[in-house]
Amino acid sequence: MSAPDVAIESRPATARNRLGDYLELTKPRVTSMVLVTTLAGFYLGAAGAFDLAVALNLMVGTALASGGTLALNQYMERESDACMKRTRYRPLPDGRLRPPEALWFGLLTGAVGIVYLLLTVNWLAAAVTASITATYLFAYTPLKRVSWMCSLVGAVPGALPPVAGWAAARGRLGAEPWVLFGIMFLWQLPHSLSIAKLYRDDYERAGIRLLPEPRNGRAPENPVIIAASIALLAVGALPTVMGFAGMTYLVVAGILGVAMLACALVLVSGPESAAAARRVMLASLIYLPSVLLVMVLDKI
Repeated sequence: MSAPDVAIESRPATARNRLGDYLELTKPRVTSMVLVTTLAGFYLGAAGAFDLAVALNLMVGTALASGGTLALNQYMERESDACMKRTRYRPLPDGRLRPPEALWFGLLTGAVGIVYLLLTVNWLAAAVTASITATYLFAYTPLKRVSWMCSLVGAVPGALPPVAGWAAARGRLGAEPWVLFGIMFLWQLPHSLSIAKLYRDDYERAGIRLLPEPRNGRAPENPVIIAASIALLAVGALPTVMGFAGMTYLVVAGILGVAMLACALVLVSGPESAAAARRVMLASLIYLPSVLLVMVLDKI
């Protein structure tokens, strides 16, 4: 095979690799979770009047807005990503994409997503989504280098997708979407803080402050993990109390909430270990999709 033939054959592979790198900028797993929670909020808000066309438009716009936001986040954190083992092979720190490419990709994709929601869904869904982008990029991301309180701030944009979904379905908000917000906000605290414990050394190496400084040998984040897990049991019961979820949901949310609290108590009551932090993380990963699925199934 001649050299020109090799060059011609390598071009499609190079293009595929670059497309894969741009896709990686959007953090597909995180975007998938955003889409799932947004769609759950839409379905619950639709109350039996599920509009497939609106739902599809909501998914397209949300995927674009989320992907653009996460690409801009990687652009902003490219230097700290290069310092951490778990992120140093992302497209920017690994040199597979240049920073201007990521910047323009993020700006264009995010803006198109929000405008698409405005034109095809409604202004309220677009406004909630825009607030997610703004809070994530201009509050949570810079605060990560300043204070562990970024975990509380970051839980706000992380809890807003179901609110955007509800807004897309009804064109207005009420008490119910804010209950969904509360569940996701409280769920994120033990989830994110257990991850911060698990990767403490990596984050410290990059100068990211996801955990407070220990005081008298104690971890100040431990009361936050326990308080959030207990509050989640109470707030998690509200969908049934308010009538937009059934008894099956209440039982599942109660069992999984107690299991997550038990894992959190093990984490904070003894010597810290990666295994204990991993158990909290896994329990939280089981909790959220399970309760959302049962809440939706209760409505079918």
